[in-house]
Amino acid sequence: MCWEPETGSFPVSAWTPREEQALLMPYLHLVKRAVSHLRSQVGTVVGREDLEQIGLLGLLEALRRYGQPDEHFEFFAFKRIRGAILDELRRQDWRPRQLRQQANEFNHHVRQRTNALGRVPSESELSQSMGLPVEKVRELSYASLAEAMHSFEALLERSGGEWGDEDSFGQLELQLTLKKVLAGLKPREQLLLSLYYQHELNMKEIALVLNLTESRVCQLHKQCLASLNSQLADYL
Repeated sequence: MCWEPETGSFPVSAWTPREEQALLMPYLHLVKRAVSHLRSQVGTVVGREDLEQIGLLGLLEALRRYGQPDEHFEFFAFKRIRGAILDELRRQDWRPRQLRQQANEFNHHVRQRTNALGRVPSESELSQSMGLPVEKVRELSYASLAEAMHSFEALLERSGGEWGDEDSFGQLELQLTLKKVLAGLKPREQLLLSLYYQHELNMKEIALVLNLTESRVCQLHKQCLASLNSQLADYL
């Protein structure tokens, strides 16, 4: 991967472009990891190389905001890379209008089937009731997850002060609030969030760990985020 730093896009750096490139080299793997992490939600709408370029700019921004990298930089940078990709996808309105409409109809259908069955329908049941291939059901399920993820991370960003500032009151308050809210989730939901946000597994990998379909993992993920968004908004 290569890049041309854009002047004016980020805070002014004290390093030369060559020095910045040398500092970033050990962390380029974070860009590929973030792209792989988000790939299942994005699907094939945006090319991998385009996502990597966006992530690379996020890594550069992270370096310029953070300063000299230390043992905590990798965690900070990964969140900034993911955030940059999600922000850019949202800015470009990467989901076609027709797909957004289909996703809304899909969510409405899932709610109807859930009420009728008294439980969340399986991927195969949704495929049958909607007359769609399983792959399309999975695509529609993923189509609305990225927005929920963005809303959740935006709430954390607004509530916790500057990322990486571990001594700030806002960050400490956020950590305590998150622990309290997460403790109220079911064990499986806690595990799912841990696998995704801490261990950085993608949907397919989490599905294998939990012995669920990818679509079901996606549904659970969205439910967790909706619950967290609601509860954090009450706390903060």
